[in-house]
Amino acid sequence: MKYGLELQQNIFAPWRLSYIAYDVLKQELKCRQLEHGWTEHDEADFVQLLDNELAKVYDFVNAKLSEIDARILYCERTIHGLQKNNTTPSDTNWQLMDEALTEILFDVNDLSRFTRVNFTAIQKILKKHDKWTHLNLRQEYVHKLRDKPLDKQRFDVAIVYISALHDICRNRGKVSSATAAASGGDQNAFERATAKYWIHPDNITEVKAIIMLHLPVLIFDREKKYEPTDSAISSVYFDNTNLDLYTSRLQRDEGAEAIRFRWYGPVESQNIFIERKTHHAQWLNGTSVKDRFRLSEPQVNSFVRGELTADMIAQSLRQDNVDSATVNSVHFIAKGVQSSFRDKRLEPVLRVFYNRTAFQLPGDQRLRISLDTDLTFIREDHNDGRLRRQPSHNWRRNDIGIDYPFSYVRPEDDILRFPYAVLETKLQTHLGQEAPDWLTSLVESHLVHEVPRFSKYLHGACHFNRERLALLPWWLAELDVDIRKPRAENIGLTRSRSFKPLIDGRYRRAMIEEKERVHTQAVVNQGTATVIEPKLRPNGPVPVNHPQHEFTTLSMNGHPSAEKAPPPPPPPHPPVKPSTPQNPKILAGIENRLLERLWGDRRVKTSAGFGMGAPVDPQDDLYKRQKVKVRVEPKVFFANERTFISWLQFCALLLTVALNLLNFGDQTSRTIGGLFIVIAAIVAIYALYRFEKRAW
Repeated sequence: MKYGLELQQNIFAPWRLSYIAYDVLKQELKCRQLEHGWTEHDEADFVQLLDNELAKVYDFVNAKLSEIDARILYCERTIHGLQKNNTTPSDTNWQLMDEALTEILFDVNDLSRFTRVNFTAIQKILKKHDKWTHLNLRQEYVHKLRDKPLDKQRFDVAIVYISALHDICRNRGKVSSATAAASGGDQNAFERATAKYWIHPDNITEVKAIIMLHLPVLIFDREKKYEPTDSAISSVYFDNTNLDLYTSRLQRDEGAEAIRFRWYGPVESQNIFIERKTHHAQWLNGTSVKDRFRLSEPQVNSFVRGELTADMIAQSLRQDNVDSATVNSVHFIAKGVQSSFRDKRLEPVLRVFYNRTAFQLPGDQRLRISLDTDLTFIREDHNDGRLRRQPSHNWRRNDIGIDYPFSYVRPEDDILRFPYAVLETKLQTHLGQEAPDWLTSLVESHLVHEVPRFSKYLHGACHFNRERLALLPWWLAELDVDIRKPRAENIGLTRSRSFKPLIDGRYRRAMIEEKERVHTQAVVNQGTATVIEPKLRPNGPVPVNHPQHEFTTLSMNGHPSAEKAPPPPPPPHPPVKPSTPQNPKILAGIENRLLERLWGDRRVKTSAGFGMGAPVDPQDDLYKRQKVKVRVEPKVFFANERTFISWLQFCALLLTVALNLLNFGDQTSRTIGGLFIVIAAIVAIYALYRFEKRAW
């Protein structure tokens, strides 16, 4: 498909006029080239036209980012007003704010697609220009693209803030508090089933948004304001000149090790984590394990040379009154790592950098998802005779920071920028935890590409040392394939014809109601609760907490519930009393006019003289008769399929007879053969119609 047609298919209609005029640029380039050849005057005109298009796109992106920031700030102030309100806000207020945040999240996703599409369009037109004019404008235009970057994902901060506010709305004003378990804790306390996927840059923001609707972004330090550098992770991997650790990890040998030194955030960070991954560790009955402990940066070189021993580290911890179990664990790990350094003659080989967004319920390690972007590999070794580390005995290079894309690294073959993001899901298995339905739908969709056992270290090491290695990872062949797939219907974040947000083809409120119907059906199936008829509804208001049910009753929950049966269907919205002088804060904190102007009709209307979000539709009742989908047995589908195949077999037999009559018969036989062909076609069409009708 030509890129012009692809661009037209990816245009978001409300922003059509703000996209780069790709067809105009292409027509200018083609017409002038065909008329009189390309001149310096044509080149100047084309560059001026391209500059104007780049400025138009860049200004639009900045304007939308400012608008998104203002809307997030408004939501933040409104939510804080609801939290401080002495009177408990109604469920409808929280739902309205949740929908407002969802709309902002969709705009962030649309803006991310917008920047990617326009950046690709500029790259395509520059490539076409150089091909037709035999000039090198693409290289000369790099500095302008750096001044007005469109290829960098700049929406992480917005997603983090939306996630935090969305989590407050989900918990009805309660802020989730992170615990030690959420921040790392004992990483050997349980087994995890890990799966890894590649994500094309076009789909990164959409995948983040989908995960964020179900799991909050994990923030380790809530007391500190989030900054983009907080997501940076750098690791230096160690191996010997023969790359023995690489070979043993690739072959998955018993006891195979991977040793790395990791730090979070800027390169000036003083906390360095010494980590060791062991495949089928003997001291844990064959269980694969990751161990780590912390050192300060000035101690690392002494530790590598063996001057700072495991006994000295343990003694320092005891002086700091650290518990004995932790001291013994650190001593064991440090002694093992130093033994590997000494026996295997390990040296720095590779640096791996990426920006990580982690998704996890605070204090709940049953499911954790991480998304690594801007993945970059940089050489650290001296095996080719080049001194990359100064001084040469230092444990890492001092000329490399965290400023992706590291354009200053020379020579160019010292760096590899990975083309995709890496999604990793970690699911507890020791309690029989199963993946939630939304996660199963995501990993089976067009948005991700599964790459089992992908390893960052193995990929980087084989890239820089391919000529010296006999074994290479299997996934290298996947890099030559376009991992993008046709968009599946009703999967991911889309818009309706009226541009309303759709999640997997449904409105967010419909998703909430669907979960409530599942709860109701579970009650009926188990027979442990009685369905309440509308005439038996209590007259007084009953407290409701829909979004907590929406979030906590997913199949992520691996622990048995304290209740024997799921909760009964929630009662209707409690009537909101008219606003009085004694309770003016709800209307003062949230103005209906502003909400309507910012986010339009939210499908829950307000009534004059009532609190925000009071439902006025008498049929909007959660106790009305629920429509439950009937479970269709697989044998019904296969029976329908067998019937369809039988009809087709009859058509095939009829066509065989018809072809014989046409080829070997007289005039009468040919007429009958043609009639048989018509009959076979009619029967086939009728069979297809019956098959489709029964299938639906």
